[in-house]
Amino acid sequence: MKVIHLAYSDYIGGASIAANRIHLSLLEENIDSKIWVDAPSKKISKLNKFNSSLEKMYKIIRLFLVFPLLKLIKTDIPIHHSISILSSQWHKKINNSDADVVNIHWVQREMISIKDISKIKKPIVWTLHDMWAFCGAEHYTNDNRWREGYNSNNRPSYESGIDLNQWTWRRKKKYWKNPIQIITPSKWLANCVQESKLMSNWPVSVIPYPLNIKFFKPMDKKIARNQLKVPLDIPLILFGAIGGVKDYRKGFDLLVSSLEHLKNDSKTKKFQLVVFGQEEPKSPPKLGFLVHYVGYLNNDISLRLIYNSADAMIVPSRQDNLPNTCLEAQACGVPIVAFNTGGLSDIIEHKKTGYLAKAFDTKDLANGITYVLDQIDTKKLGKNARQKALEKYLPKTIAEKYKSIYERVLK
Repeated sequence: MKVIHLAYSDYIGGASIAANRIHLSLLEENIDSKIWVDAPSKKISKLNKFNSSLEKMYKIIRLFLVFPLLKLIKTDIPIHHSISILSSQWHKKINNSDADVVNIHWVQREMISIKDISKIKKPIVWTLHDMWAFCGAEHYTNDNRWREGYNSNNRPSYESGIDLNQWTWRRKKKYWKNPIQIITPSKWLANCVQESKLMSNWPVSVIPYPLNIKFFKPMDKKIARNQLKVPLDIPLILFGAIGGVKDYRKGFDLLVSSLEHLKNDSKTKKFQLVVFGQEEPKSPPKLGFLVHYVGYLNNDISLRLIYNSADAMIVPSRQDNLPNTCLEAQACGVPIVAFNTGGLSDIIEHKKTGYLAKAFDTKDLANGITYVLDQIDTKKLGKNARQKALEKYLPKTIAEKYKSIYERVLK
């Protein structure tokens, strides 16, 4: 069986990293798997014969043509949008290949158009990493248009200008006539697919992301903290995301609100906060707790150190699918405190591997931080977290599940 994974990149962003890990898990099980990307790492670029200098220039031109169009929609909520309107050569290369199955992943930034996806003649499996496939142009949204269909009567009040979401959704409806086998990493996203107007009759299966649990594992906390030059003798809680505190969806402002509940509480165990994913701001917020900004971590060794330095990881996301950071932290034996939203309930077992707070209740999130820090000495939550990772994210298990889906699609 020969499989091609089509993804924007193999290393930029969580979806790209997850796609590459799925590809590598298949290779480990002797499945002929390749990953074709627009933005390759150095390792992939040696193998990818399609990323010529001419195509790179063409890609930049395509993106500059689209940027003005994206400004036609006005929104008060910062949401990433993709209209996927410009054609590329990817569908032709796929159709001319010897692949048995094509596994689509996150393919935005005008990598392949909505129309071109319909031109792929190979059997398709589509792994969703966010909500874009069944929404309009938005990648995440809190409104119900994706459930009802995008019409002029249900546009949210926070949007104005040209309705790019309706226009994008209608193009999907026009070109995607034949149902595609969908895979989602979380039960929440699978439920969204089944509730959507566009894909409610499409087959969907839930398969979590694979993780190298031999690499992401518990290590001596003192060694990790010495390497990172953070305090040895005080509890540390961790927050991290690509884009750091600037990404509205990741909810750093909700974490700040939670810390407000704790800073004057004499019963709260003293702790400090470690933030990764961005450099220290010029005017950092005063949170009432000492904050260590460790910047961008561009390799797995640094990530393993940061997880193992922490006593708890805080994930105050408003929306999330199955964040790689949570899986990695859990495999390192770190309890996670998060809101009960999206795919986070797939990862965290309340008061067993961490704490699931009521959605967006910052007081309850503060309770979760206190609860986990009070359990540090027992180490029970961390051991349970590690065990959950061993049970759910083994690459061999995930590869077998993907292989089963591919075989079903080929039949």
